[in-house]
Amino acid sequence: MVKRIFSALLALILPVQAAVSQPPDDAQARKARSVAQLQSEGVPTIDHLPSIEAESDSTRRDKRAVVQRAIALAIVAVKGETGDHSMGQALIRQFDAASFFTPKEQAFMDDPDPSEQDRVNFAWRYEGVHVMLWALGITADLERPDHICDVPSIAGTLRELGTDGLMRRARLRPQKELVDAADLIYRYDWAVVNARLKGEEAPAGLDKGVVYERHYALNWLIGYLNQDWDDISTDT
Repeated sequence: MVKRIFSALLALILPVQAAVSQPPDDAQARKARSVAQLQSEGVPTIDHLPSIEAESDSTRRDKRAVVQRAIALAIVAVKGETGDHSMGQALIRQFDAASFFTPKEQAFMDDPDPSEQDRVNFAWRYEGVHVMLWALGITADLERPDHICDVPSIAGTLRELGTDGLMRRARLRPQKELVDAADLIYRYDWAVVNARLKGEEAPAGLDKGVVYERHYALNWLIGYLNQDWDDISTDT
């Protein structure tokens, strides 16, 4: 949010430079498209929610990093869902994934008896796997965030391809598509958080858990605030 506020202030102070550095059909046009889509679905929007960073200001992730993130998220999600420590270790060996985990993920994988809350939190990471597979062009559609992802399908895809097969098949989507998705989920998340603050259910059938996890994953994909995975912000 600090970066977004700073960008807005910079645009006021240096309008000429901002106009040169940000293509016309970028941040503001992206915001307009996202707002139009949400309004068509009956999802509340707010005019002063800023546009996210322009495509030129976002981070382009290396394909290998995205593949490794997908596999790491899948493994921690399996352990979170099953609580099976031995299975988690077997999956690390199967996917040659020992170096793929963040510090928090590694601590979870090393713990033979994690807390119930940790298990729940990590089980939600299937949604992040879904985002990564979409970003890699493995999954065709990201779909509306009103239902959980197809976990059996994700498991089947990873089991079939493995780490090397995923690397060979993956084609990271154009950055524009990734930033478009990040802007849209940012606005979905505002609507969900706003409803929660008012003591209401998530609007228009949205699943708040799916929205949060997708926002988290997409913010990492576009390098929001240059944060590492364990420290991603999902501010609205």
